[in-house]
Amino acid sequence: MITVNNVSLHFSDRKLFSDVNIKFTPGNCYGLIGANGAGKSTFLKVLSGEIDPTTGNVSLDPNERMTKLSQNHFGFEDKTVLDTVIMGHKKLYDIMNEKNTLYAKADFTDADGLRAAELEGDFGEMGGWEAEPEAAALLQNLSIPEELHNKLMADLTESQKVKVLLAQALFGKPDVLLLDEPTNGLDIQSIAWLEDFLADFENTVIVVSHDRHFLNNVCTHMADLDFGKIQLYVGNYDFWLESSQLAAKLKSDSNSKKEEQIAELKEFIARFSANASKSKQATSRKKMLDKITLDDIQPSSRKYPYIKFVQAREVGNDLLKVEDLSVSLDGTKILDNISFSLNKDDKTAFVANDDIAITTLFRVLKGDLTPDSGTITWGVTTSQAYLPRDTTAEFSREISIIDWLRQYAEKGEDDNTFLRGFLGRMLFAGEDVNKLVNVLSGGEKVRCMLSKLMLSKSNVMVMDDPTNHLDLESISALNDGLIDYNGSLLFGSHDHQFIQTIANRIITISDKGLVDRADTNYDEYLKNDSVQKQVAALYA
Repeated sequence: MITVNNVSLHFSDRKLFSDVNIKFTPGNCYGLIGANGAGKSTFLKVLSGEIDPTTGNVSLDPNERMTKLSQNHFGFEDKTVLDTVIMGHKKLYDIMNEKNTLYAKADFTDADGLRAAELEGDFGEMGGWEAEPEAAALLQNLSIPEELHNKLMADLTESQKVKVLLAQALFGKPDVLLLDEPTNGLDIQSIAWLEDFLADFENTVIVVSHDRHFLNNVCTHMADLDFGKIQLYVGNYDFWLESSQLAAKLKSDSNSKKEEQIAELKEFIARFSANASKSKQATSRKKMLDKITLDDIQPSSRKYPYIKFVQAREVGNDLLKVEDLSVSLDGTKILDNISFSLNKDDKTAFVANDDIAITTLFRVLKGDLTPDSGTITWGVTTSQAYLPRDTTAEFSREISIIDWLRQYAEKGEDDNTFLRGFLGRMLFAGEDVNKLVNVLSGGEKVRCMLSKLMLSKSNVMVMDDPTNHLDLESISALNDGLIDYNGSLLFGSHDHQFIQTIANRIITISDKGLVDRADTNYDEYLKNDSVQKQVAALYA
């Protein structure tokens, strides 16, 4: 158990949170949520001891161990993969190293023998003899094959390093596990495995994630960082979201009798309590939900951008035809002989084990890259808008947000009144519109790009991981906006709920081939055994 006592964190220019008093208990997974900039990752650093709070303290029960997912993907370049994982249990790793150093001595003394015996005892008590098999099992479950286990971390790809660092955090059954965006960079299979691992995890987990599906599958509680406080709520993300919306509704409905409000709350809780859950804590969670009162639910201060895409003209029957497309980058084949055709009503999610494949395809479709071979034919009635994964080039100049957006506006929409109102709905209020675009945060840049796409009124949109950098509120707004969009859509994403609710066609693509499934949603696609086998064969 980890206890937070009267913790506050103040910087010279602002206060992130104050007087936080929480107990995070074993057997529960807490989703730490809050708007961008609220201080979620900073709070994890306070819990882990990386940052000292301004007031208060964080205490861990004696003899309990805490681990945190490392964000430094290049911090272990000179270590082997297996050693990097075992380093997640620092005390065990240090004992293992000291023991091996002693046994390697040419002049092994009696004193060395006594010390080695002491170390062997500690090593055995900590489960040291099972350390390598456990580390290897974690790696294999995350699709890091055995032949890589003794390689140096420097020899691995970026996505492989992410998985090794996740295995490091999970290693040795820590008493408290802190995970900051653990699904970033993971493939579909690894995310599903992690969900199952955390659903069965018996100790304490505190996780920050922008993946709503992940939060819904693993969390027993939400820790909401809002109004400079952190409030605990029983249930997963969807329950918190809808309960906060219900609280706002009940608060605004001053004419409603308390008995009617209680009845509405009970009906709401009953609906959520009936939902199936992967978590073994589902039964105990249902009992906790049944105890919730009107005073327990609170409206949120969150603000949602207004995202609505319209098309200036409807696309004709011919949308896109790709034939025998092959692309190489720096001498490496990325796409090999790819062919597919898309129809006017398709909202197509592209899935790949390596994001480079999707980004490369989209850049070729946009005309930023020339393929080695093959043809791309857009329908004559199409007008395409593109949201790249890397937006650096779009925001390199010292120009204000309002002037940046003005260059993409049609005549009549380029005056300050219209643009200020438009940007206000995208959460750039007041003088925010005069901020220079080259100093914006990742999330602000994506909201600018979405504003540009809305002004384009295109009937085809190509989006490369559009939820990247966005907070949960912006993701939800974009999700709803794309569901309502009447044009055609090509997109890549790691957000399960985003794909599930938007796509009516899934294409899995690699340099070895393609699996194409139309008229199916993402969940149906993943459950299809034949598809899973084909996908596995692509990456074998």
